[in-house]
Amino acid sequence: MDRVLVLSGPNLNLLGTRQVDIYGLATLEAIHESLAKLAQELGVAVDCRQSNHEGELIDWIHEVRESHVGIVFNLGAYTHTSIAIADALRAISLPSVEVHLSNIHAREAFRAHSHTASAAIGVVTGFGPASYTLGLRALMDYLGRSNQD
Repeated sequence: MDRVLVLSGPNLNLLGTRQVDIYGLATLEAIHESLAKLAQELGVAVDCRQSNHEGELIDWIHEVRESHVGIVFNLGAYTHTSIAIADALRAISLPSVEVHLSNIHAREAFRAHSHTASAAIGVVTGFGPASYTLGLRALMDYLGRSNQD
């Protein structure tokens, strides 16, 4: 079965308790469960991982370059700072989709710039936990594996 890496970056392990006015009450575990259910419907498997460490995220991107068909990623604050992660995404030949729970363009000015978006086939932002499932659907559609008409 084809696999998709789902990467979540720093502080996303605190979802459900962290700034609920911005990020909501859904936990990362609940998001992963929704993704697993959708992945099953789409005929793929998701490999969900979270790290607060930039190097670990880069290592995981490198690790899956031949074993997975794509990546859905929410890099949290690294979106706005990490040229290294953007370079890692460009260095592999996997399509990827950037996702954000909040609308990064409606927040502080520094959040409107993403170093990693240009390494992705697209960006989904502002739909809360659904941003992840929308990102997975978009990736599968891009790969021609969507069951949506």
